[in-house]
Amino acid sequence: MARSPEPSDIPEPDRLEGFPHPRETEILYGHAEAEDALRHAFMSGRLHHAWLVTGPAGIGKATLAYRFARFLLKYSDPRVVEAAGIETLHVPPEDAIFRRVAARGHANVLTLRKPWNDKTKRYMTVLSVDEVRRTQSFFGMKAGEGGWRICIVDTADDMNANAANALLKVLEEPPPQTIFFVLANHPGRLLPTIRSRCRQLALKPLRHDQLLSAVHGHLGHMADGDMEAVARLAQGSVGRALMLAGGGGIELYREMHGLISSLPKADIPAIHAMADKLARRGNDQAYGMFRELLSDWLVRLVRQGATGPDRAGEIVAGESDVMARLADGAPLDRWVEVWENTARSAERAEALNLDRKQVILGTFAALEAAARG
Repeated sequence: MARSPEPSDIPEPDRLEGFPHPRETEILYGHAEAEDALRHAFMSGRLHHAWLVTGPAGIGKATLAYRFARFLLKYSDPRVVEAAGIETLHVPPEDAIFRRVAARGHANVLTLRKPWNDKTKRYMTVLSVDEVRRTQSFFGMKAGEGGWRICIVDTADDMNANAANALLKVLEEPPPQTIFFVLANHPGRLLPTIRSRCRQLALKPLRHDQLLSAVHGHLGHMADGDMEAVARLAQGSVGRALMLAGGGGIELYREMHGLISSLPKADIPAIHAMADKLARRGNDQAYGMFRELLSDWLVRLVRQGATGPDRAGEIVAGESDVMARLADGAPLDRWVEVWENTARSAERAEALNLDRKQVILGTFAALEAAARG
């Protein structure tokens, strides 16, 4: 039986161990224009009832939604904000509103996401229609604490067709003094009718300086060189930076690069050792990071082969020379083919629950073949 997440007894799929959840996060790095748009809409008295917040995963969509939710719950009337001279959306973490939202204890905030399955002890693969129908009871009664009611859909990408249609019905006839934040990594996949009923806030990946500030804020204990490497690998995503830092992503990248740099003479024992480690049960996060890091590495190789070395953007010293050597050894079309085929092979293996070790070994075999020209 599936049920909605409870605060105490269910792990959260979007929580990175050792770091605050978006609803617990005080500082939003970047996205000043999006904050200004929300604040201006509120202060003008013309706050749209639904906002489609888009952008790549991990760049701050949920953090922005919870940040504005806290602001609305604390300052429900623009006149209060004006009289107090409040110029930002910031609510301090010691405030009761902040603490209650962080603890999922505020009756006027509803978050819709993939529900937990008690039988399998896992989250379901889709945000179901039953989850969206929770809005009926949430909006069907008088606001539990008065003021605004906020519904956060995190993420709309996870909805199946029935859930999307159910959400559309609520968006078409919104109750008074309510606001929806519909978060989407891939908004083009949503129903056009859902998009048309929302005002869109398109968040962009953070600039390198913004991301480096976020990394310093969360990971001040790291060596400067490692923080710089995390910021470069994260590609504008704070969430990805924290995942890489907390999950040993820098060490994994350096190990992966070391194996690639030896090509076309493959270090077979070392490749098997890495494959054994990544394919181990319970090591899903590291395996996922390997796939992403390798994909990004191949993209950078192809880009460098087309435009020239990028030594300023190196993550490991000398990697531009390795990329140049490999790009010179085989046509770029061949490396594009390797990128496409390795991604397709990994996706097929996940769909069929095949051995991950064989996927990794096959990946390095494809790299070795391409490196031989």
